[in-house]
Amino acid sequence: MNSPELACISVPMPDDALSSLKRGLDRILPAAWRSDVPVVPVVRLSGTIGMGGPLRPSMTLANTAKPLERAFAVKTAPAVALLINSPGGAAVQSRLIHQRIRSLAEESGKHVFAFVEDVAASGGYMIACAADEIVCDPSSIVGSIGVVSAGFGFERLIDKIGIERRVYTAGTRKVMLDPFQPEHAEDVERLKAIQREMHQIFAGLVKARRGDTLTADDETLFSGEFWVGTQALGLGLVDDLGDLRAVLRARYGANVRTPVISSGGWFSRRLGITSLSGGSPGGSLGAGFAEGLVSAAEERAVWARYGL
Repeated sequence: MNSPELACISVPMPDDALSSLKRGLDRILPAAWRSDVPVVPVVRLSGTIGMGGPLRPSMTLANTAKPLERAFAVKTAPAVALLINSPGGAAVQSRLIHQRIRSLAEESGKHVFAFVEDVAASGGYMIACAADEIVCDPSSIVGSIGVVSAGFGFERLIDKIGIERRVYTAGTRKVMLDPFQPEHAEDVERLKAIQREMHQIFAGLVKARRGDTLTADDETLFSGEFWVGTQALGLGLVDDLGDLRAVLRARYGANVRTPVISSGGWFSRRLGITSLSGGSPGGSLGAGFAEGLVSAAEERAVWARYGL
């Protein structure tokens, strides 16, 4: 005897039953999985840009790309917050990070906030300009839209202590601005021409991102000067004064969650370890230590420029 075929009948669940089930799940699920709790991922961008060494990692595209991608990948997040504290550094790395943030924002359709802590100057401000809104503390240092090169001249020192330096090149300008040789006017002019070009790129980026809010003339804004937050607000360099918690609670509600997205994996995040840059593990400890001292001095000088 053959068994009768069983018909599979799909009965749709009423909307009110679905809503009730959803509310029930929201009450028992962790906050990170609940649909009724707004989440704004936070990426901390701190330190000098592209000026580190094996023992003193700094901010680069290589070590910021992953946390940025993870933050923008949170599908339910209406926005991403950048917590910025940087006196600047390498122009190329600053612009690469800026471009990556803009690219991810456009792909995801998310709003981007930049919250300035102590300082967002030079390359740090360039990165802040990737945000749709820039918020800073009244005492934050903002600006320094310019280009600088600094070094030392040691030619008289090596003569005094009796050192003979031997340099062999193919190319007459290969040792331009060598710190152990006398400075030449044509070399300085060549460097300044490059700086002017870089300055125009920086100014163009700021105008493209903030042209509608800027209130001062180019000579003032792009002189390399920097300002405290209250002055920066008046100049249109920032949009508001405040802090991350207060602004996001006002915008998304008192229960908004702001998880900080780190660059390490699960194990390193649990231990509070963040992987920042790729120093060579096979390098000489002595060489790394010496390089670390030099990079530390350079970094200290950049921070000191803003009284920090």
